[in-house]
Amino acid sequence: MSTAIRKIEFDKDLLKTINKLAKNENTTETQLIMDMIKKEVKNRTKNKIPDYLIANKDTYNPDPERFLGNAGFIKNVKPFDAVKLIREAREGR
Repeated sequence: MSTAIRKIEFDKDLLKTINKLAKNENTTETQLIMDMIKKEVKNRTKNKIPDYLIANKDTYNPDPERFLGNAGFIKNVKPFDAVKLIREAREGR
């Protein structure tokens, strides 16, 4: 179901590019624009946590670059047995 909306003005060069893309993809300009808008809306709303679910709104930063920067490996001087380490931690040693 589609609904017509008020007139949207596009830059001339942008319209030329959209026209070329639509011809190359064998689709209409309208369908191409709709697909692009849907994709962008999905990208902008994907994995967005609603504000009411964020307990730490003042410090919450959903920056994926920051999270990737925090991921990494722990460097250790000598090899260790992870299973043994976990068992010892569970036993309180």
